[in-house]
Amino acid sequence: MQRETPQLKNVEQVSEGWVNKYVLTYVLPDGTDYQYEAVSRKGLDAYRTELERLGKRSDAAIAAVDAGAEDFGASVLEEAEGVANLAEKRVADAVSIVPVTRRNELVLIREFRYPLNSWVIGLPAGLVEPGESYADAVDRELREETGYRLRSDIPKPAAIDPLPQSGRSSTGMSDESVLTVFAQVEKDEEQHTERGELIEVFTLHLRDVQRFLKQNQLPLGTRLQLVLEMFARSTDF
Repeated sequence: MQRETPQLKNVEQVSEGWVNKYVLTYVLPDGTDYQYEAVSRKGLDAYRTELERLGKRSDAAIAAVDAGAEDFGASVLEEAEGVANLAEKRVADAVSIVPVTRRNELVLIREFRYPLNSWVIGLPAGLVEPGESYADAVDRELREETGYRLRSDIPKPAAIDPLPQSGRSSTGMSDESVLTVFAQVEKDEEQHTERGELIEVFTLHLRDVQRFLKQNQLPLGTRLQLVLEMFARSTDF
């Protein structure tokens, strides 16, 4: 199969703020220009570099898959980028945390989300700071948003179980990458939220997840919805 991919022609920044807005110009396979609006936390140069990097990786992976590679292009990318473990090569922009207590309770948040004008049920989450490990980012965000922390009786790296690779928050709008991390947690102290960050913390036992999904009336974050469905369909609790 011959696949033709749009080619990135130009990246124009049109506004600056907490997230930056861009207009991306592509050349479609028929030779015409096509513009698309996108947002990113990255500045212009960093965003352009990231788009170019992702484009090259995409082309290499797709070519390998089309050629019949059974590893989905992993070996081709490892050789091209000169790394042994691609998942650890780049750090995700943010972590989304699935905190579980010793009593098999999920620690969830009820947060007022301004774009929805509504309280929303979600998972604790936050940006990974430069040079910060995933374990440290998880522990810091837990303390700030929930007043919980990684369990003190377990070495910090062993208290987290991250998914093999990060996912993308909204591929139709942004380049943001988020790593979902399961974490073993315990209560620490009061939460330390920022001005305008309205967060209520509550726990949900795993055996009550199915009932919660049927009865909850507030909007759910997509990642939380998938995690809750996973637990609801499990027979272990």
